[in-house]
Amino acid sequence: MDLATVGGLVACIGLILSAMLMGGSLGMYIDVPSICIVLGGTTAALFIGFPGGQVVGAMKAAKNAFVAAKDSPDETIKLLSELSNRARREGLLSLESAAEEATDDFLSRGLRMVVDGHEAAAIEEVLFGELDKITERHKTAIGVWDGMGAYGPAMGMIGTLIGLVQMLQNMSDPTAIGPAMAVALLTTFYGSLLANIVGIPIANKLKVRSGLEIASKELVAQGLLSILAGENPRFMVERLNASLAPKDRLQDAA
Repeated sequence: MDLATVGGLVACIGLILSAMLMGGSLGMYIDVPSICIVLGGTTAALFIGFPGGQVVGAMKAAKNAFVAAKDSPDETIKLLSELSNRARREGLLSLESAAEEATDDFLSRGLRMVVDGHEAAAIEEVLFGELDKITERHKTAIGVWDGMGAYGPAMGMIGTLIGLVQMLQNMSDPTAIGPAMAVALLTTFYGSLLANIVGIPIANKLKVRSGLEIASKELVAQGLLSILAGENPRFMVERLNASLAPKDRLQDAA
């Protein structure tokens, strides 16, 4: 679990609830029609702007914002170094067992192609082609959550305008203007909450997760091509380290 995501979400909701309770009861901030306009309208707008499958896929992808990154770059390089040493000692065919044991599908497929004796150019084309497709899928999911960040406040403003029109058509009772205005503003409040606590933060976290995953898979692809070329494991580690920040590098380049 990503404690930063969960902690930030809890802290944000807690601060907002505290401020609401200081000014009165929570009941005054609840309006069912406003909630329906914001949530229902935003959801409908997402299905207008994106194919249904992409919206559903983006909802499923949201779990990645709450899950910590699996492997750090130095662990990936360490694994590749071990595979390279094994290939130099026992030959490329010895990597077949590693392909079966690998928990990462990308690494497993790459190892199988290496073991099967495919040309380096063909393996490179397949691996980096898959990376391009993964990047496209990630961008689609991120776009849906960014869309929520854009549509939420817009739906809130629409709800506010509806409420203002209804209020202005009933000006005969001045005492009702204040409460009516408060209800009208609640839709803007809901839209802002949806965008700035849910949509935009999740989109940003998914961007970070996507960057880390693509970078990790690029290390795997480059490492496998290095193993296939018979490079010295120490040189391979140094070459892979060069693409990383100093804190992420494997220090024991054995």
